[in-house]
Amino acid sequence: MPPRPSKNKKAIVLLSGGMDSTVSLYWAQRRGWICYALSFDYGQRHKKELRSAARVARLAGIPHQTVRLSLPWGGSALTDARKPLPHHAEKNILKGPIPSTYVPARNTVFLSFALSWADQLGAEAIVIGANAIDYSGYPDCRLPYLRAFERVSNLGTRLGSETKKKISILAPLVHLTKADIVRLGLKLNAPMEATWSCYQGGRTPCGRCDACLLRERGFKSVLAKKKGRT
Repeated sequence: MPPRPSKNKKAIVLLSGGMDSTVSLYWAQRRGWICYALSFDYGQRHKKELRSAARVARLAGIPHQTVRLSLPWGGSALTDARKPLPHHAEKNILKGPIPSTYVPARNTVFLSFALSWADQLGAEAIVIGANAIDYSGYPDCRLPYLRAFERVSNLGTRLGSETKKKISILAPLVHLTKADIVRLGLKLNAPMEATWSCYQGGRTPCGRCDACLLRERGFKSVLAKKKGRT
């Protein structure tokens, strides 16, 4: 666990509108970081998660920016509605190849924008809700990748090269299960009811995509343990 920041230290939080990024934001605030939220409209299937991100930022009382960008080469079921979304049985998530919902190098793109803002703002941390336990198998959610990007961040920025400040890439959920994340969110009073995790953009979550199944797994595990203690 990284040390708590000293007074008035700033952090850029990648806020997707989902549960993981929301819990990460509230974790950072609890640890004393002055947070700035950054979201991306990158041509994803729906805007519901962006509306959730805006709502979460308002509830947290922090500045929020949304960057609009295009990934015209596609390559993901999240950006190409012609590609079907995968529907795995829960036991088969994380098995097999990287799923079609992987957006090529998405976290590198997002972290690079966050790094630019951090360098301009003088923020000494970027917070990301990456998780490498209960996740869909994306390679840019793993700790070795995040540590490598942290090294790049300090080699290629004014903040890292000309001042004594260093930029940390903080991934507080990287080694947590979805149940652990739910418990942490409840402890932090994070507004998880305001979040959206489903790959679909309907009025209610589809309940079948990997994101829905993993989220459901987390809540079911926490509820089951609570019932077992009563």
